[in-house]
Amino acid sequence: MEIRKIVLKTSAAVLSAGIAGIFAAAGYYSGKLPSSMTAVPSGEVRIAEYPELSCSETEVSAGSSATRNVTFSLFGAVPVKTVSVREAEPPVLAAGGMPFGIKLLMDGVMVTELGDVTAASGETVCPAEEAGIEKGDIIKLAGGKEVFSNAGLQEIISASEGKAVEMTVIRDGAEFTAELEPVFSQVSDCWRCGMWVRDSVAGIGTMTFINRATGEFAGLGHPICDSDTGELVPLQSGEAVPVNITDVRRGEKGIPGELRGVFMNDRPLGSLYLNSRCGIFGRLSDEMLARLAEDCEEFTMGYRQDVTAGEAEIYSSVEGSLPERYSIEIEKVDLSNDSPGKDMVIRITDSRLLEKTGGIVQGMSGSPIIQNGKLIGAVTHVFVADPTRGYGIFAESMAENLRG
Repeated sequence: MEIRKIVLKTSAAVLSAGIAGIFAAAGYYSGKLPSSMTAVPSGEVRIAEYPELSCSETEVSAGSSATRNVTFSLFGAVPVKTVSVREAEPPVLAAGGMPFGIKLLMDGVMVTELGDVTAASGETVCPAEEAGIEKGDIIKLAGGKEVFSNAGLQEIISASEGKAVEMTVIRDGAEFTAELEPVFSQVSDCWRCGMWVRDSVAGIGTMTFINRATGEFAGLGHPICDSDTGELVPLQSGEAVPVNITDVRRGEKGIPGELRGVFMNDRPLGSLYLNSRCGIFGRLSDEMLARLAEDCEEFTMGYRQDVTAGEAEIYSSVEGSLPERYSIEIEKVDLSNDSPGKDMVIRITDSRLLEKTGGIVQGMSGSPIIQNGKLIGAVTHVFVADPTRGYGIFAESMAENLRG
C-alpha cells in the first residue's frame, strides 16, 4: 500500500510538472508573437520561425480592409495567443543595393551646442540657456519669421539690437515659446545668442527598394540623426544624388568601417520626403526611375512572419555603383520587437565581403535582405564589437512609410 501511495504521488508530481512546462512554453511563445500582423488574404497564417505553431480562425470582421482574429496553438493543442490579422497582398518591389548620396535641408535649425558669450562688460552669459533652450531643440521661428539656416537666424539676432526675440521651439515633438535676449559680444563685435545650430546634413546610404508603379524608394532602414545631438533630423526638403564608392575602410573590433565615395555631378536621382525611424524615403525622377529600376530584380515583399533564422543574401555595393549579392546568416528574428531597425540579428558569411570590408560598414545601411525568393528586410546597424554581425529591419516596416 505504501509503495502504491509513493507511485501515485510521483505520478501526480510528474503530471503537475508537465502541465507547468506546457503553460511555460505557451507563455514563451505568447511573448514572441506580435499582437497584430499583416498576411495574404484568406491564406493560412504560418510563422516561419515557429513551425510548431498552427492557427485557427476565431473571428472575421469586414471593413475598409478585412481583418480576422487568429489563434495560434502549440502543436495544435495548447492555445498560445490570439492575433489580429489584416489582409493585404504584399507589394512587388525592385531590390536596390546601390549607394546614393543624401542631402537634407532641415525643417528649422537644430541646436547642437550652447556656449557663453563675453559681453562688453566682461561678464560671460549664455542667452540661449537663460531662455530655456537646450541642445537638441529645433528652432522653427525667430521673431515671427521661419528659420531655415544658420545665416538666417543670425540675421534675425543681429537685427534685434539686443531686444528680446521670441522663438518657437520644438522639443521631443512638443512646441513651446522662448524669449531670448541677445548679448553684444565684444569678441566678435556683433549680437550673439550663445548657441550653435545646424541647418543641413549630407551622407551616403544604400537604397533598399523601389516601387516601380509609383517611383517611390526607401533606403537606410534607420533614421538620419544629428551627429552631435543624436536627435532625428526634421526634414524640410532633400535630394538623393548619385554616388560612386571610391574606397572602403575595413571594420575591426571596436572600430566601425566605412564606405567612402564622391557625389556625382549628374542629375539628382530624385527628391526626399520623409526621414523616419524606419529609414529615408523619396521619389525618383521619371528619368532615373527608368534607368535604375530597369536593372533591378523584382521580388514579392515578405511579411515579418515569413522571416526565419537561416541562410539569406544581401545586395550591396562596396565599390563603384553596382550592387553584388553576398551570403549572410540570419541568427535571430524578433517578431514582437517595438524598435524598428533591430528586428533581426544577421551575420556576414560571404568570404568576398569579409575580405573587402571586414563585415558590415557604415554606408551599407539599407542593403536589401533576400530570403526564400522574397525581399524581407534591410541591413541597419553593425555591432561595433563584432563587425561581421549587425541588425536588420523588416521590409514590411519600411514599406508602411511609402506614401503611395
